[in-house]
Amino acid sequence: MNHKILIHHVKDNVGVAIQDIKMGEKVIGHYLDGKKENIVEIEALTDIPLGHKVALKDISKGEVIIKYGEIIGEATMDIKKGQHVHVHNIKSRRW
Repeated sequence: MNHKILIHHVKDNVGVAIQDIKMGEKVIGHYLDGKKENIVEIEALTDIPLGHKVALKDISKGEVIIKYGEIIGEATMDIKKGQHVHVHNIKSRRW
């Protein structure tokens, strides 16, 4: 498996694609904060473009999206582990 996801914080439920990821591809993610030794293994359920987020676990509609250890939004629908996470399935909690 290829290392194609970076995870900024141990609390994050999304990681960032550091290369384009194709649907069906099996990839691994590494934590940047050094607090978690384990890697995350994911099979992409959708294409995920470079720089975009990918779900590290199943996220239920209404559940918060966490990146950098901070809440960045809320799921507008159920999101499965390995799916692309972007404006089509999350919204800001500020507006």
